Amino acid sequence: MKTYLDFEKPIAELEGKIRELRHLAEGGQEVDIDSEVGTLEAKVQKLLTDTYRTLTPWQKTQVARHPERPHAGDFINGLIRDYTPLAGDRAYGDDKAMMGGMGRFRGRSVMVIGTEKGASTEARLKHNFGMARPEGYRKAQRLMKLAERFRLPILTFVDTAGAYPGVGAEERGQAEAIARCIEVCLNVKTPLIACITGEGGSGGAVALAVGDRVVMLENSVYSVISPEACSSILFRSADRAQDAAEALKVTAQDMKRLGVADMVIEEPVGGAHRDPGAAIMGLGDVIAETLKELEAVPADKLLERRREKFLKIGRAIG
Repeated sequence: MKTYLDFEKPIAELEGKIRELRHLAEGGQEVDIDSEVGTLEAKVQKLLTDTYRTLTPWQKTQVARHPERPHAGDFINGLIRDYTPLAGDRAYGDDKAMMGGMGRFRGRSVMVIGTEKGASTEARLKHNFGMARPEGYRKAQRLMKLAERFRLPILTFVDTAGAYPGVGAEERGQAEAIARCIEVCLNVKTPLIACITGEGGSGGAVALAVGDRVVMLENSVYSVISPEACSSILFRSADRAQDAAEALKVTAQDMKRLGVADMVIEEPVGGAHRDPGAAIMGLGDVIAETLKELEAVPADKLLERRREKFLKIGRAIG
């Protein structure tokens, strides 16, 4: 069963009618459904196109959080060959919310790191809904330094509501772990491409997104705080999350205009969750072209450009 968002109800009704017609035909009833189904499918395609062309920031936030949207594990499975996962931060333990390891991307050896939300209830609990603890960010630091040692480009896939805010995480130095992760991103002497694939939330997302290139899928979002939390703080109620999303400028298009993101990658009609394979391959094509460009830049120049890129963002929006 597909999961439909609130604003997709007209689409859900049309697709429900298509399923009913096909069920009638499969039930042995002598009915010619081809013409009717074709008409309804054309209406669905037009409605999807029109709906997704005019999404509000809040609706884009809902799409970015869609449970069927491809997660880090899907991107790794679809793009990386001979993937070897690496575990642990060599200090406390392994954080399942933060996955990473070495593999080959279209003939290149790379290091991949990503926040994994999980697709089922069991997987979400295992991966803590993609909210990493300090050991997760220290694992990311370790893998980035390992990549630098072996001169491997780094690919990060970001999809998290934010770092885990629990007492244990704070006791183990959550803020320090995130800050150090950002520091390593800024100083690692190898190409780093950060991909915001769903929800880029708070410092938990920034920790993996300080790259030479920051690319965002069309319906992903990136913000210092969730619209609900912002609404609770500013309006004393979470009911105005839609207004907060508008004010926060969370969309990929907003991030491109502000210079935070370098590129917005088009998704299949109806969002990445409707055709994950096409979304994954589309991102892969952009990564391949970007890697080719970055690998031609000397390490010292790469660092200089990376630092200047983020200093420029501060001057632009400060």
